Amino acid sequence: MQNYKILWADDEIDLLKPHILFLSAKGYDITPVNNGNEAVEMCQENNYDIIFLDENMPGMTGLEALSIIKAAKPNLPVIMITKSEEEHIMEDAIGSKIADYLIKPINPSQILLSVKKILENKKLVTDKINQNYQQDFQNLSMQFNDKLNFSEWVDIYKKLVYWELEIENTENKSMKEVIDMQKTEANKNFCKFLIAQYEEWLNNPNIERPILSHQLMKKKTLPLLKESNEPVFFFLIDNLRYDQWKIIEPIINQYFITEEETCYYSILPTTTAYARNAIFSGLLPAEMEKKHPDWWVTEEDEEGKNNFEFDFLKAQLQRNQIDIKSSYHKILNVNQGKNLLDSLSNLMNNKLNVIVYNFVDMLSHARTDMAMIRELAADESAYRSLTLSWFMHSPLLEILKKIANKKVKVIITTDHGTIRVKRPFKIIGDKNTNTNLRYKAGRNLSMDNEKDVYICRKPERLFLPKLNLSTAYVFTKEDTFFTYPNNYNHYVNYYRDTFQHGGISLEEVIIPYITLSPKK
Repeated sequence: MQNYKILWADDEIDLLKPHILFLSAKGYDITPVNNGNEAVEMCQENNYDIIFLDENMPGMTGLEALSIIKAAKPNLPVIMITKSEEEHIMEDAIGSKIADYLIKPINPSQILLSVKKILENKKLVTDKINQNYQQDFQNLSMQFNDKLNFSEWVDIYKKLVYWELEIENTENKSMKEVIDMQKTEANKNFCKFLIAQYEEWLNNPNIERPILSHQLMKKKTLPLLKESNEPVFFFLIDNLRYDQWKIIEPIINQYFITEEETCYYSILPTTTAYARNAIFSGLLPAEMEKKHPDWWVTEEDEEGKNNFEFDFLKAQLQRNQIDIKSSYHKILNVNQGKNLLDSLSNLMNNKLNVIVYNFVDMLSHARTDMAMIRELAADESAYRSLTLSWFMHSPLLEILKKIANKKVKVIITTDHGTIRVKRPFKIIGDKNTNTNLRYKAGRNLSMDNEKDVYICRKPERLFLPKLNLSTAYVFTKEDTFFTYPNNYNHYVNYYRDTFQHGGISLEEVIIPYITLSPKK
């Protein structure tokens, strides 16, 4: 054990000799002093790992000493010890950012627990997390090889995210490589599962299947509109993976109660043009093209593919005989977010307010295009951290805080996730082939090993539009990404380790849907 140095200041320090001997026997190096002035002087002259500070000492009080010590060494942990249980003393001490607060009489075990909690917390947490993950590792690995259904795959993915986030918070992250390998193995098996089931889900309404993008509003949101008397705010944060949701969840839970946290499955391709349009229209892509040809934009068209989301939504509401006041806002930058925040009171008269927030999507694209963002979001952990930092300082959080004071229902969801791509896959297509790195749509698509991708030569079976008679769709699996043979090395180096979407992976397909109500 590391030999931690502790300064203990108490005007009755001689009476605490048994406690000091107890801690010394546990390996701690204790320096006793009997007044606040001496405690301050010792702190100025020496380095300590922790300080015990009696609150009620003659002369300079513990709180006065605490103020001086914290001004000089703000990160030094201080445990305040007092006979008093007066609330204002506790508040003063807590406001001065003490590490712990103990009330006399204290016993040695109580002190030891407090010290371990402060000084050895990370090590103890790390040991426990690693031990628990090792116990669960075998169970998870065995489940991958079982014949899992769609809901069991959701559970597996949630567990993997849970362990990934837990291991991320450990001191040495010694199990990171193991969880990464296990996620890779899970993704490999999930891709096999999805490819085997996906066509059947779309074509056989009688089988058990997950909620898919085009069913999301009809099965989850529209019933809430009918049941609830309050306005419903539907926040769609583009590209929000389940792990990113878990990172921002604790902040949201300061203001809202989670009524339901579930996951649904994105349709293929897992892109904004297909999956988000499917959410708002309640239709699959081929159905959108047929019913609303003026709103559906093909792969070959230059214009934006999500310019008619509100039109699609209004058509879906009308088709389901829901006559309500609704609004739609797409937030692409900070100023648009601030403008929406300022006009929020106007939305309270609407039954449904849809707010599409594009930051996470912009972050993933900026990470591809900008070297600085690549440095800031070098891996999944940093990518999550950047998402959290954005959210904490965004107009979106301010909007949520403001409506937390109203009688509302809140939905937070997304249209698809992203995956960090690592392995290039060569494909050849003509000049009309789309540019997405995770799926290709076009004719005359050729590749070396067709087993490493999911090829759909009959797009109508996946309810995907056909640009011509020979149109095929090809989807990447796991962490692969498409490259062309021309200028191959340049594009591999440019796109490897970037976050992409459009293909098949746990991260892209299994995505969160959360229903919240204000705590107030």
